[in-house]
This record gives sequence, C-alpha cells and structure tokens, in this order.
Amino acid sequence: MMINFAIVGAGAIAPVYAEAITLHLEATLAAVCDKNPQTAAGFVKQYATSKFYTAYEDMLQDSSIDVVCICTPSGLHADMAIQAIEAGKHVIIEKPLAMTLEDADRVIAAAKKFKVKATVAFQKRYNRPILQMREKLENGSFGKMMHATTSVRWYRDQSYYDQDPWRGTAAMDGGALMNQSIHNIDLLRWMMGPVRKVSGFTATRRHTMEMEDVGVAILEFESGALGIIEGSTAIYPTDLEASLSLFGTKGTAIVGGKYLDEIKSWHFLHEDKEPHKEPSMISTAQEGHYPIIKDLVHAIQNDREPAISLEDGRSAIEIILAIYESSKSGKDVKIKQ
Repeated sequence: MMINFAIVGAGAIAPVYAEAITLHLEATLAAVCDKNPQTAAGFVKQYATSKFYTAYEDMLQDSSIDVVCICTPSGLHADMAIQAIEAGKHVIIEKPLAMTLEDADRVIAAAKKFKVKATVAFQKRYNRPILQMREKLENGSFGKMMHATTSVRWYRDQSYYDQDPWRGTAAMDGGALMNQSIHNIDLLRWMMGPVRKVSGFTATRRHTMEMEDVGVAILEFESGALGIIEGSTAIYPTDLEASLSLFGTKGTAIVGGKYLDEIKSWHFLHEDKEPHKEPSMISTAQEGHYPIIKDLVHAIQNDREPAISLEDGRSAIEIILAIYESSKSGKDVKIKQ
C-alpha cells in the first residue's frame, strides 16, 4: 500500500523530509505547501513532486494525501497539526510538538478523537550509538541507574536569529533548550524515565534575542537518579558536541560527537566488546528522518501506534517549560505525572 506524503513549510528542514520519503519504497512525496509560491514551485521541481499549494486549507482538502509533515516554525505546529488531523490526515510533527502544554494536549486529544496516527520527529533516537545504549539499558547491563547528563554545546551567530523575525522568540521558537536541545532532553527522559523535580537557570549571554542562548538544569527522576542538562548556542566559535552520558552501578556509556553519533566511552561489568567494533545491523540510510517515515508507514499499514508518541513530545516540552519556570521563580519545579 503506497502512502502519499505532503510537506507544509518548504524551509531548511523540508529537504531532509523529502529525501527520507523518497528512500521508502512504499512512500511518495505527493505535494508540498508553502505560502511563498516561488519556494513551493522550486521545491516541487527539485523533488519531482506532482503538486504544490500556497494555501494550507486547499492542500488539506486533497483526498489523495495520507500524511502531512509539519515543517513550519514551531509556534505554528500545534494549530496546523490539529487542522491536518481534523481533515483525517496522519501527521509527523517536527520538534517541538507545541510551545505550551495546553497546545500539546489539544493535539493529543485531536489525534485520539479522529483516530489518526501522529508522531513527533525525535529522529536522534535512531542514531546507532543511541540504539546500542538503549539496548544495554533494556537488558540491565547498566545495573541501577545513578545519574545521567546531556550537553548541547553549539554555536549560532547573530545572523541565524536575524534571518527570520520569529527566531528566538517565546511564541514561535524558544531558545537553546526548546529548539536545539530538545532532542537531547527527549533522549535523557527516554533513557532515565519520568522526571520528578527540576531546578533550572537560563540566560542570554551572547545574542540579541528574546529567549535564552544558555540553559542549565538539575533533575531528580522518579527513580531517585539525578540528571544534568546543559544547552547552549553561544559556544565560540563552532558546534563542539552533543552528548548523552549514562552512569549505572555496573556500566558507563557516553555518546558524543557533534551530533550524538560517536561512542566516547563504553564500560560494562564482565563485558569486553565495544559496539563500534562490531558490525552494525543498521545502514547509514536508516538513520536520520528515514526511520520516522518508515515507522509511520508501518503504523498506518498495521494499525498500530507510532514508536514515538505525542506524549513523548509533550514530556520533553514539560521538562523545558519547567526549567524556564524554575529560572524565573528561583524555585524548584515539581512535575506532575
């Protein structure tokens, strides 16, 4: 069964989706929508897409479209996802799911009401080292989890924020935590479980923007384990690393590199093999957004829920908003489960 995809928002992330869709033998990029007709037409020509729309409402009336990929600025994600869901379309929502918990809950409720498949693009979960780390966690190799840390040490110059008026704003984008660090924050919670309490600080040290370019936090998980988050777009002069470190009573694993793609440390009691020295069962083509596309296609075909849920998307937002609240109030913030 061929699944027809459409992309709304032909900006920087849209080509990544287009290429991932074309990799899948049972998926077709059927349409693209962008309010700028020249952008839409150029995208269509490059990816041999049959249709383009400048009005989102018109695209949603196209009965041939099965899935809509929401690739617009973050502040538009929730409303546009709900519109697509109400039109009976399945959706892939680029991170973050929404900018508020209220909007996230609206998307979740709509997907349940209209019985569509909906997921959030947390594609870093499919990085090979991250999958290998998750396997060790699931088989108990870490022992009792003690603490975990995650860092995003990246650089964005002022022109990055100046190129669009919505960048770095509270309503449409967020700062270093909501935009750049949300993948790491999702991974931290995926590995360590629900968060009980957050103490955070944010600051804007380098850029002229509404939101933070530096954010740090200490977490207490429901398990009693502790966590640390560090996210920044103010690291001079370039992206240094995105890392995730897990520490248990029987194991330590650190995944780093610029984009969570390299194993830096791997030590487990009574285990000698390091996974990067073993043949991988995952091809390069299966990393990035392709697994998100593949999973949703299979979810539609087999009438199951996607591997990454909207609730997963909500949980990452909840942690970030708790950091913002803690920074503003100067107090710990408890997260309701």
